[in-house]
Amino acid sequence: MTSAIDYQCLQAPSGRPVKMWTHGVPVEEEARQQLLNTATMPFIFRHLAVMPDVHLGKGSTIGSVIPTQGAIIPAAVGVDIGCGMMAAKTTLSAADLPDSLFALRAAIESAIPHGRTPPGRGGRDKGAWGKAPASVDRAWGDLLPGFKRIVEKYPRLEKTNHHLHLGTLGTGNHFVEVCLDEADQVWFMLHSGSRGVGNAIGNTFIELAQADMREHIANLPDRDLAYFTEGSSHFDDYVEAVGWAQNYARRNREVMMTHLVDAARQVIAKPFQAAVEAVNCHHNYVQRETHFGAEILVTRKGAVSARRGELGIIPGSMGARSFIVRGLGNEESFCSCSHGAGRTMSRNEAKRRFTVDDQVRATAHVECRKDSAVIDEIPMAYKNIDAVMAAQRSLVEVVHTLRQVVCVKG
Repeated sequence: MTSAIDYQCLQAPSGRPVKMWTHGVPVEEEARQQLLNTATMPFIFRHLAVMPDVHLGKGSTIGSVIPTQGAIIPAAVGVDIGCGMMAAKTTLSAADLPDSLFALRAAIESAIPHGRTPPGRGGRDKGAWGKAPASVDRAWGDLLPGFKRIVEKYPRLEKTNHHLHLGTLGTGNHFVEVCLDEADQVWFMLHSGSRGVGNAIGNTFIELAQADMREHIANLPDRDLAYFTEGSSHFDDYVEAVGWAQNYARRNREVMMTHLVDAARQVIAKPFQAAVEAVNCHHNYVQRETHFGAEILVTRKGAVSARRGELGIIPGSMGARSFIVRGLGNEESFCSCSHGAGRTMSRNEAKRRFTVDDQVRATAHVECRKDSAVIDEIPMAYKNIDAVMAAQRSLVEVVHTLRQVVCVKG
């Protein structure tokens, strides 16, 4: 590995270079190998760009930017299509928050379905609406025509969670937070994606790509690198479906933010405005862009667009700081930055290594759940967010630094 001005370069024996903005942050050996595997695909354009939060993923590493010409890898986009962040600055200050932050957390938890009832338990899934409110119905009405076009070709997608998942959080690392910035101004922030319907779309097209390549899949370094070539019917159908799912994810965050603001108004006595400064950005998605004079497809698998002047969000963990950033338009990174701190260990390893007492200590300053079900999200399971930010100083500049005071997890 050789050093460059602001990134390190890893060279696949028969593939494109891998440019890594990872100075000062750990990168597991398995993730390096996964990057080299992806770099050998014949349609990679120029090089892979790797963000400092990089870690092992399915097929391709999370925290990577994969530019392609003439092909697309569904598993690189993944099954949480359009997953991303939304943040809104309010006119409130820290002094305007209620004495009981538990009451604020309870109001948010009541307003936004979150978590999941395991199959076989009977009854309604707690992570979905029983009866969708009018705001969800309106948003679904806008999305429905596009969904019907997709279902005409792929009927199995009709029986998925779609309408009743719109405006809901999910599980895992998805969250809703109330934060304070460096001037003690209150922000609302949330993280979610395309929920059940996005998962179904992702899995459907991953399976189709693998089926289409069944005669050649043994020649791939990983079966999850199966791809569609441009001009094929599945390629066009996937582009349509993934675009719809990304739009669903954006609307999902918008509906949740509306419900979050309404919930806060039930608890906070002082009248306030939200969206004084607002950001809504994907970090698991694919879209057509122009780079180095060529029109290409850019897949950001755990990465955020950071064009010059563009605002983005880089969250830490549930006990660490988060950042509102402005892109510097670094073309070598395909104008991208990290999507968070990045995990240093699996969820199972975090549960094995840490206890509820560890979780209580690590989140002492946050009103949040402190039980065995969220140990996998303990801050120590993530990379140091300050090191991650330092490694990408050539990609973004910090506009606001946020610290959470309330965190809702699924």
